[in-house]
Amino acid sequence: MKTIKSTLLALSLVAAPAMALDCDMPEAPTMPDGASSTMEDMLEGQKAVKAFQAANIDYMACVEKAMNAAETAVEEASDGDKAAAKEAYTELVDTYNAAVSVEEDVAGQFNTEIREYKAANAE
Repeated sequence: MKTIKSTLLALSLVAAPAMALDCDMPEAPTMPDGASSTMEDMLEGQKAVKAFQAANIDYMACVEKAMNAAETAVEEASDGDKAAAKEAYTELVDTYNAAVSVEEDVAGQFNTEIREYKAANAE
């Protein structure tokens, strides 16, 4: 099974701002190796990807709530506090966007493994 290095890197970059939130960032699934996996392995991989995507949707909804609160804080901040409020909001936007990117990476990598599986099992 392949480890998703780029996904793990992206998740680690997202983790710091998310730690300040009460949001649980899901762990990216381990991908099956399409070139050597069985159909059962691929189906398990598909289930893991779908479970990750569902958990990531919940995570992004949680981050979005914090983003909305941070946006309100920016609007209500005094001039002296506005820069810090904007920075907090920007970090949350970056966290949200990174979660979207990780989900796209996971889906793309699974699709690559499916193509490898099909190529290895073509008769």
